[in-house]
Amino acid sequence: MTRILHGTRLSGHTHRVQMFLHFLDLPYEFADSPAAVRASPAFRALNPLGQIPVLQDGDLVLADSNAILVYLAKRYGAGTAWLPEDPVGAARVQRWLSLAAGEIAFGPASARICKRFFDTGVPAAVSQTLAARVLGLMDGELAARDWLAATVPTIADLACYSYVAHAPEGGIALDPYPHVQAWIARMQALPGFVPMPAE
Repeated sequence: MTRILHGTRLSGHTHRVQMFLHFLDLPYEFADSPAAVRASPAFRALNPLGQIPVLQDGDLVLADSNAILVYLAKRYGAGTAWLPEDPVGAARVQRWLSLAAGEIAFGPASARICKRFFDTGVPAAVSQTLAARVLGLMDGELAARDWLAATVPTIADLACYSYVAHAPEGGIALDPYPHVQAWIARMQALPGFVPMPAE
């Protein structure tokens, strides 16, 4: 079965899926999909919104990084703790997936995009405020445990890692958040971890 991940190397949304594919030891091809490719009819046939990442897994075509994480956990991570089956565990993971798509996307991720690539239209002050709020929340919760949603890593950690770890690229210092920094180090120490390139 052919498995293709469409994305870009510097996208945190793409990176979270790449990490999971490596953690699950699933082979895949990487299809670099910069803006010009995403505007093409061929790509729009995969995702009409023109967004990355998109995963082709055999006949399945699936967009949205968090949806892809859920799919991979259910399809290939059965019997593991990446996505808890119990109601409370599943809800705790979903909470962080929502934060990854909300405060983290519009905080650290937006600040990084604005500083590194182009103006997102979101004022820098708004991104900084959201970043401080969500990083403060993370730091407080990680003071009591090693992982965001459970006693072991879950897709919640994958969804949040890339943009939090690369927050300094958006001018957001991580020095005030020692528990977040320790969590980043734990993520990077997981077997099979793949870093997002700096350039």
